[in-house]
Amino acid sequence: MEPSKSQEVDAAGHKPEQSPQTELSAAMQAKIERNRQRALMLRQARLASRPLFAAEGATSAKVSKTIDSGAGFFIEEEGEGEEEQTARKVVHQPAPVIKPDYLVCDDCQKPFMDSYLSNSFDLSVCDKCRDNEEKHKLISRTEAKQLYLLKDCDLDKREPPLRFILKKNPHNPRWGDMKLYLKLQVLKRCMEVWGSEEALEEAKETREENREVQKQKRFNKKVKELRRAVRSSVWTKDTSVHQHQYGPDEVVDPEEELYKKTCTTCGHELTYEKM
Repeated sequence: MEPSKSQEVDAAGHKPEQSPQTELSAAMQAKIERNRQRALMLRQARLASRPLFAAEGATSAKVSKTIDSGAGFFIEEEGEGEEEQTARKVVHQPAPVIKPDYLVCDDCQKPFMDSYLSNSFDLSVCDKCRDNEEKHKLISRTEAKQLYLLKDCDLDKREPPLRFILKKNPHNPRWGDMKLYLKLQVLKRCMEVWGSEEALEEAKETREENREVQKQKRFNKKVKELRRAVRSSVWTKDTSVHQHQYGPDEVVDPEEELYKKTCTTCGHELTYEKM
């Protein structure tokens, strides 16, 4: 028996909808799987870029503290959270293993990792080739300035500044520490300042001449002061009071009865009238 039309149509006048079962193709399923894997990889990379904390995922509650203000009411002060009070332990990813960079000695041309001259003076020379007596001799700052006519700016401010080591003063340990420079580097800086050894020798001669001139001036000044001191010691100033010693009277004007007398010591003349 065939169903009637009234049975096929519902009360609203619409036909009942059938739910179609759509099946995904193999290509669509593969695409969905690739997208899911890509999302997982992005999530893992994002988590790896952030530091991991020891208390990850733990919850903390804020602790409030009541303080008496002294004015009839209380003040609630919020304390720091547990995450701020406790130090966080950061877990970093291990660094990649890198092959160390070896230095090459300038003398023996052999690679080495560490040496005294490379650490102290940035000179690529191994400890086996180090010569403390001649080639790699150390000199003090005063010797560098006197022998090579260098100034403080040449040692400290001219690029690159010369490296040095500190050592206790052998003359007196209570004095300041000595600055020791590598003579090889000081000589190189001297050539940068003066240009050549001839210019350095000329500057030394000029400075020596000026030093002799100043020395002669100081000697002449001392001789002059000595002569002045000798003269002042021989000559004595007479501080006694002078008393005139007059000679015989001499008539100046008989009519006016005017006379005069002269001091025999200083020549002072005294004119007077006789009554």
